[in-house]
Amino acid sequence: MGEPLIELKGVSKSFGTNKVLDGVDLTIYRGEALAVIGPSGTGKSTILRIIAGLLAPDEGEIYIQGKRRQGLVEDGEDPVGIGMVFQQAALFDSLTVDENVGFLLYQHSKLSSRRIREMVERKLEMVGLPGISDRYPAQLSGGMRKRVSFARAIMENPENPNDRPEVLLYDEPTAGLDPIASTVIEDLIRELQCQHGGCSTYVMVTHQDSTIRRTADRIVFLYRGKVQWQGSVSDIDTTDHPIVRQFFSGSVEGPIQVVG
Repeated sequence: MGEPLIELKGVSKSFGTNKVLDGVDLTIYRGEALAVIGPSGTGKSTILRIIAGLLAPDEGEIYIQGKRRQGLVEDGEDPVGIGMVFQQAALFDSLTVDENVGFLLYQHSKLSSRRIREMVERKLEMVGLPGISDRYPAQLSGGMRKRVSFARAIMENPENPNDRPEVLLYDEPTAGLDPIASTVIEDLIRELQCQHGGCSTYVMVTHQDSTIRRTADRIVFLYRGKVQWQGSVSDIDTTDHPIVRQFFSGSVEGPIQVVG
């Protein structure tokens, strides 16, 4: 499988009386495209936030390239950069695209505005959106806002070479998009994996069948706080695992309990 880049060992997380993760073991390998799937409310986005260092587990250990993380991302420097693309793009409405994509550099670097703008333009070209730096998020379609958030996630800081993201975390990147816009985003995710200046490793949470099949190499199925199944995309159509069969058929009959 290659080099383990991120490892979760016995990770548990509860919110009040609701235990969303229950002793999860998960390994992410360098250069792979991993999809974490499962019914709503089973802890998929929680796993992404724990990997990103935005949320601490109640129990368990997290290793980034063999180094155990202590606390949250701001409590220490990870050996590799990790970027996150949020489900709703999470752009600042009052800032231009240029200011959104280059936000961290404008706030936390000594680079000139001209240099930052040049870097922003290169990232926008990588996501297929040249020449929109001066627009505001309200002037963009949903798919364009998603791509702007991709450009922001892969922005590096040349003053700190260790700050370049090597792993991208996608939280429902095609949610709310029409089929054509979804295809554009799915193609872009794969392109960024291969491009210089992109990220060769990514983890994605998604419910959409086309996104799973077109962007993932390996799949982890999460249900009731535990990893219930792992396999390749080709295994989807051949496995007899009842949870996987029910999920991809959309049946209300099976081991996955339908709420409401």
